Amino acid sequence: MGKTKFVMEFVLNSCSRSVLWTAVSTPSGLGDWFADDVKLVGEKWVFVWDKSEQSAVRLSCRDKQLVKFRWDGDTTDCYFEFKINEDALTGNVTLVITDFADESDLEDAKILWEEQVRVLGLQLGIRL
Repeated sequence: MGKTKFVMEFVLNSCSRSVLWTAVSTPSGLGDWFADDVKLVGEKWVFVWDKSEQSAVRLSCRDKQLVKFRWDGDTTDCYFEFKINEDALTGNVTLVITDFADESDLEDAKILWEEQVRVLGLQLGIRL
């Protein structure tokens, strides 16, 4: 049985698009909120939590708009993606996260993302 795709949106009021882009698209930015550390080893992005490592490949990147990764070992149709939208009228910046999880882990995965984005907000000085 395959994984289920889910999409979550987080409005990050008074956040600069370029600051958010650095947080979701660079090893140092991701290491500030998403993992304990992130290293770029050749083409592999190595994410470290406690003493465990998980590597991913970056599938696509559009400057200040979108970055997409796939964990090593995941099927080709599974990925996680950070997309940045900016409302032309209000200037509000929204982070849209797309990910995949087993049906039995779906709610836990959503809770984990909410917590991770809360940490991101703290890093950026934004209240969510």
